[in-house]
Amino acid sequence: MTTTRTSPQLVRRSHIGPFLAREWRAWPRQLSVAWRSSLQFRTIIITITLTTVALLGAGIYTSVSIGNDLFQSRLSQVLLDSNRAATAAQSIFDAADSTNESSASTLLDSAQTSIRASSSSRLIAIYAAPGQDQSATTFLPFASPALTVDGVISSELRREVTDGAGTQTQYWQSVALDNGSGGTEPGIIVGTPLTIPGAGQYQLYLGYNLADSDQTLRFVQQTLWIAGLLLTLLIALVAWVIVRLVIDPIRVAAETSEKLAAGQLEVRIPEKGEDIIATLARSFNGMADSMQGQITQLAELSQLQQRFVSDVSHELRTPLTTIRLAGDVLFDHRESFEPAIGRTAELLHTQTVRFESLLNDLLEISRFDAGSADLNIEPTSLVHLTEDTIEQMRPLAESTGTLIRLETPGGYVDVDLDARRIRRIIGNLLGNAIEHGEGRPIDVSIDSTVSAIALAVRDHGIGMTAADAERVFERFWRADPSRKRTIGGTGLGLAISLEDAALHHGWLEVWSQSGEGSMFRLTLPRVRGQRLESSPIPMPSGHTDVEGSHRDV
Repeated sequence: MTTTRTSPQLVRRSHIGPFLAREWRAWPRQLSVAWRSSLQFRTIIITITLTTVALLGAGIYTSVSIGNDLFQSRLSQVLLDSNRAATAAQSIFDAADSTNESSASTLLDSAQTSIRASSSSRLIAIYAAPGQDQSATTFLPFASPALTVDGVISSELRREVTDGAGTQTQYWQSVALDNGSGGTEPGIIVGTPLTIPGAGQYQLYLGYNLADSDQTLRFVQQTLWIAGLLLTLLIALVAWVIVRLVIDPIRVAAETSEKLAAGQLEVRIPEKGEDIIATLARSFNGMADSMQGQITQLAELSQLQQRFVSDVSHELRTPLTTIRLAGDVLFDHRESFEPAIGRTAELLHTQTVRFESLLNDLLEISRFDAGSADLNIEPTSLVHLTEDTIEQMRPLAESTGTLIRLETPGGYVDVDLDARRIRRIIGNLLGNAIEHGEGRPIDVSIDSTVSAIALAVRDHGIGMTAADAERVFERFWRADPSRKRTIGGTGLGLAISLEDAALHHGWLEVWSQSGEGSMFRLTLPRVRGQRLESSPIPMPSGHTDVEGSHRDV
């Protein structure tokens, strides 16, 4: 049996590649997040970018200017040097009085010696002009090896020199000269026409190597690049220091603002110095002190108001109980009274019941305001709660000729909820639907998904305008105060229902349109505390969500 062993080092290396690839792929997203979230990072990047662009432009302009100046200066020297050499050679040829073979050879040697003595160039070539009869003269072409390479002396340059025969005009061109090691160096070839008595037209070419000027330019460019890089880093460092000095107080102010918004009213910005940042800190702290004082005062007033409502409600219970008992006695014996007194007993009984309901609602509202409302959670079927509430509301519905239709495609599962509060919500929704349904059928539907369960009550009555729908959950608000009420509600039912839904982390929403009725939808999470994303029951087509119609806690 053969056992294959894998080196741990190789195993580790095999994971490095994918890890680095993931890191590289994450960089653009991380940079994008830093760009959006960090003012300091964004400011430094913009500063470095603008500085780099400015330095790059200045460096390129400086490099090109220095390069042109070096070339023009070197060209002037080359042309002066070449003219001096050509003049010396032409003087020797003009002074010659014999063109025999021996004297021609001596004359050519003298001309070369004079050219070398008069010029700094050692790249010399003397050619007969194109079309010159070589058999008529003993002067043979002469050229340094570096100038015999094809293309060094171009045909264009030779043509220009030929056209300038008989004059002392100089012609030049930039070329690449062989440096002897397989590479090339920049250079200039200068051509000048010569006239040799008895021999005809010839051309003198001198080559000049510009490697020293090229090295100078490269040194200047390298210096500019290094200086530009160092200057960019210096500016980046300065920008970082300055931005940090400015951004840090702003960040402290932002963090302090967040803490204030979170309810930590005692936090303040440290005050240092006398500059504008210190002035901002003092102004901010003064504003925070003022806000803290006002919020504290409002909180105290709210507590006093809540305590007053609670105390009054409790204190009214005892006399109300006495009045209720007396009213019940009178109501039970109303048949034995005169008609006017009997009617008074009925009104007393009705208003006493309504007064008692109003006190109960006020006590419930005070608990919500004080944050002391709690839930009695137990697994309950929303369908069964709805059926029980419909049965309780059926006598009222029959008195108005209203048919209540229940559809339950889903919702038979048990959900953790407070049965008393949910039954109160359903009763309020059904009571409103009966009150404003104009005797038309009311559709109640229950459905659920894996994450939510919903109940909708839809009437086909008078409906509400968009403005009324936005205020329907306000306390003591009524769409039509002059309208006769058959239930005798307190005006707090929907406000309490909204608070009950919020305690369950649910939604209570409304859709309504004048002449088409209204629809209230209660949506609850199937798992307590789970965040709702959508409702199992859709709203009517063309509906618009009413701002403030649901609250999620």
